[in-house]
Amino acid sequence: MTLPNAASDRHKAAGVDIAEADAGLANIVSRITGTWPVSGFGAVKLPIGYFANVVDIGGIGVAISTDGVGSKAMIADMAHRYDTIGIDCIAMNVNDLLCVGARPVSLVDYIAVEKADAAMLDQIAIGLAEGARQAGVSITGGEISQLGEIVRGFDLVGTAIGTVALDHILVGRDIAPGDIVIGIASSGIHSNGMTLARRALLKDGQMPLDRPFPELGCTLAEELLRPTLIYVPEILEILERVPAVKALAHITGDGLLNLPRVEAAVGFVIDDLPVPPPIFAMIERLGGISRAEMFEVYNMGVGFCVTVAPNDADAVLAILGRHGRKAAAIGHAVADADRSVHLPREGLVGRGKRFRPG
Repeated sequence: MTLPNAASDRHKAAGVDIAEADAGLANIVSRITGTWPVSGFGAVKLPIGYFANVVDIGGIGVAISTDGVGSKAMIADMAHRYDTIGIDCIAMNVNDLLCVGARPVSLVDYIAVEKADAAMLDQIAIGLAEGARQAGVSITGGEISQLGEIVRGFDLVGTAIGTVALDHILVGRDIAPGDIVIGIASSGIHSNGMTLARRALLKDGQMPLDRPFPELGCTLAEELLRPTLIYVPEILEILERVPAVKALAHITGDGLLNLPRVEAAVGFVIDDLPVPPPIFAMIERLGGISRAEMFEVYNMGVGFCVTVAPNDADAVLAILGRHGRKAAAIGHAVADADRSVHLPREGLVGRGKRFRPG
């Protein structure tokens, strides 16, 4: 029996029902996997549930990911600032492709708008182009749909492809107890948990978007619209120079509970986390959100993780340093058939999608 999680009710009350979404996803998965070729051309190489999937196209591994910016688009609309949201769209997709060991190549976008506005669309395109530049990918097409009867404001989604050798798909199969988890800093909230953030900051806290906050060093709008970091150049260099990388994880929704999305039956002890950026303390305080739910919803300052053998950790940290990334060893893998994530300093243990005291 699973006891109710009062903290998770905050996210549900804000309009995000994770349990119901998971139930719906299970039904979708059972139907779409029936479309998969058994073998040969078009064979699907990974189960549903990893950061991206890989299809065999005549012996070439083509990785595919699709993701959007979620309700961060609402913040952009409220602030009338659209020139960075495209970076988030690129980042959410290419960072996921990296997790299977793929080199991102190209992306197509989908913009749904309430009503076409040429100036707004141009600003979105500025961000898309900048994100593509940072990721080293092309944008090869897209779609703009005017859906005034469905959409309020706009929505932005992308689908990206990359390539990976079929015998080098990365799924965390070789993680062993004692392997080191290196955490790379996020730029802040990135593109997950915005629904809960809007409720905590704008509704409960009554904080105006245009107000500067000394602890943030900028206005609330600028902080919330700070683009998701794109980790492509440094991770590709790590894959090239450190061939024994065990796993890569994009820390998005579910926070550090993304770490056990690997093939190996391991858990993780994360015992040296950095101090989270101030925006997270504001959300936690103003929204009355438990520490457990904060770690369930947000990256809490860690945007991407690299798991390697102990003797490869220094090489990875050196590469990240050359790319100007803040990074550190934040924990290690442990033998654990339950695939738990232990946060000893927080007194929390996570399994599945929940953290609980432990």
